[in-house]
Amino acid sequence: MASSKKQKSDPNYKVIAENRRARYDYAIEDDLECGIVLQGSEVKSLRENSANIAESYATVDQGELWLVNSYIAPYEQAMFGHEDRRRRKLLVSRKELARLWNATQRKGMTLVPLVLYFNHKGIAKLKIGIAKGKKVHDKRQTEAKRDWNRQKQRLLRQGG
Repeated sequence: MASSKKQKSDPNYKVIAENRRARYDYAIEDDLECGIVLQGSEVKSLRENSANIAESYATVDQGELWLVNSYIAPYEQAMFGHEDRRRRKLLVSRKELARLWNATQRKGMTLVPLVLYFNHKGIAKLKIGIAKGKKVHDKRQTEAKRDWNRQKQRLLRQGG
């Protein structure tokens, strides 16, 4: 809990894009922070908060980890622009890569980007989750739990 407070007060830490639907559509078993290979104009564009990772996914291809279908808006002032939906290489250790590859080979497991952010050093990072797709009844159960928690909070506020 203390680390999240530190990150919020840190001037360099900044969330760029969040995949809020991921936790609804998938049961996240584990998550991992990884680096992301970017071009100069992409970094400038991210500093202006113009990115979307909602429809993207990560995949292990020929011994490398890739982020597919993520959107980083073109930077207007750039002399040499970038392709907005290109495949971007993700940086993880060999050990982590092997663990991710093994997880995706199991039935129903996938790599879902959760948050794209600048860490406390001002470096762009991506948090990916090893997830299993939820069935419709699981989603309904999650929604019911969320509604009950909201109702509980409302009752506590009214009572106290």
